[in-house]
Amino acid sequence: MELVITIALFAFSAGITPGPNNIMLMTSGVNFGVKSSIPHLLGIIVGFPSMVLAIGLGLSAVFQAYPVAHQVIKVAGIIYLLYLSWLIANSSSNLEGKKTVKPFNFFQAAAFQWVNPKGWIMAVGAIATFTNIQQPLAPQIITIAVVFFFVALPCASIWLSFGIGLKKLLKNARQQRIFNISMALLLVLSIIPMVLPN
Repeated sequence: MELVITIALFAFSAGITPGPNNIMLMTSGVNFGVKSSIPHLLGIIVGFPSMVLAIGLGLSAVFQAYPVAHQVIKVAGIIYLLYLSWLIANSSSNLEGKKTVKPFNFFQAAAFQWVNPKGWIMAVGAIATFTNIQQPLAPQIITIAVVFFFVALPCASIWLSFGIGLKKLLKNARQQRIFNISMALLLVLSIIPMVLPN
């Protein structure tokens, strides 16, 4: 039980801090509201623990054997985040009566976890920290994934709530456009730790 609490604290501290998922979820709340953002929220909650399972139960061995595969995913993730930043910055405000971007659906949000640099750091960090190679690995990985699943719900919900709250404060299209550009810049800034040398 003590290990579960420790994993939960790690998951909460990693999941509540700003990162691509949270910035995009908050932006979705501002631009599309709660109902349209629920699939995005659920995609994160299910997608990230699924990635933890896949990495912990075998994909990490592939990356050890073929390090270039991990680099390819990392570069693809950075390019995709830059593309998403551009879309967010150039999206029309819903206050203008048109939308140039649609909210993520469940599968897009779940698939996004695989190109989310912060997600990779969290998943690999959790697996490296909270597993013991002297014990069967599968139950440990499943425990980590389940804890992340339950912790992700309140963390992601808080960021979506921030977006809903901000939506009430953004009174005109200009304010919402400034918000979208600011969120796009934050998304770009969230990439910087991934491109800096270790």
